[in-house]
Amino acid sequence: MSPSEVRSHMHKVEALADLLECVETGAAHATASGYRLLVQRLQVALGKDLPADSLLDILDRYPAAGEVYENMHYAHSGLFRAPLERAVASELIATHILRDVARAARRA
Repeated sequence: MSPSEVRSHMHKVEALADLLECVETGAAHATASGYRLLVQRLQVALGKDLPADSLLDILDRYPAAGEVYENMHYAHSGLFRAPLERAVASELIATHILRDVARAARRA
């Protein structure tokens, strides 16, 4: 992409991220199909090769878009945008649950 195409695409990503944030916070409303379409368009836009610094800036400013991006890459990266404390707490809870399930299975 040329620099002007990159700028244009980043404006599109930001507009979609802003709209999703408005829907998520209740400032705008969307039907279920409208919400799904918005997220799909954002996923397509986020799937293109984007400048890392610009992308991270948008994902930091628009938490809902950050979650969409994180979900797109979850299989490879896990919860890489989640705060460390939350990620560690989630991991500990999962470990305890799996241990309890294993104990229950041994008893049965």
